Order: sequence, then C-alpha cells, then structure tokens
Amino acid sequence: MDNHSYNFPSDCTPLTKSARKPAGSTVVNMDNTGKCPPRDYLLWSLCNTLYVNFCCLGFMALIYSIKARDQKTQGNLQLAQECSDKAKWYNILAAGWNMLIPLLAVGLLVLLLIHLGTSEGSFDFFGEGGFHNFMNLFSW
Repeated sequence: MDNHSYNFPSDCTPLTKSARKPAGSTVVNMDNTGKCPPRDYLLWSLCNTLYVNFCCLGFMALIYSIKARDQKTQGNLQLAQECSDKAKWYNILAAGWNMLIPLLAVGLLVLLLIHLGTSEGSFDFFGEGGFHNFMNLFSW
C-alpha cells in the first residue's frame, strides 16, 4: 500500500521526508549530579505547628518547608536550599521553646520541694500531714 493512496484521519498526518527535522545535538545539564536535593523538614514543621508554640515558630517553619518543597519540584535548588535552612532553624527554635517551658516547670517544682523539705518545721514533706501542709501553702 502506498502512502499516497491511503486516507489518513484529519488529526493524523504521515511523517514524510520533507516534514522531518534535521538531526541536532542533545544537551544534558550535569550540574547537580553529585548533590542531594535539599530536605524540606515538612513533617517536623507540621508537628511543631500542631503543638502551637510561642510566636507561631512552627507555623513559620511550615511555610518555609512548603516553599522549599515547591522550589525543589520546580528545579530551583538554590532557593530550595535557602528555604530549607530557614525551615530547619525555625524548627530548632520551636522545638527548643517547646522543651523549655516544661523543663522550667519541672525545675521550679523540684526547687519548691527542695526548699520546702529543708525548711525546719514549716513543711513536713514525708511526715504525717505533709500533703495537707503542702496544700495549705496555696490557700489564701
């Protein structure tokens, strides 16, 4: 069957010698072959955001994590690395703040108990009325 005698559909045209493009060269960009793409810290940012910490640091980390992921998918690895670094530092600040408040509370409780346990006669922590005396400290 000859190409000239066959009726092609309207959306399909045969590739003839005149329609072929001349052979050219292929360029392969090998810039980032040894580099790993930057991390986006999205899960860590999400956990810090859900914990609701001081000055919304977790939310800021989440914003930069999403920006880092978007830039990574678009191929802009330099901007993705910058956003990734910001997300990491906001996550570190948020996690530090999240650990600081409970540690301060525990430290103050321990200091209170040590102080009250060493005061002579003011608090009998291990004695018979220890809990009752402890609760009397907070009554007005």
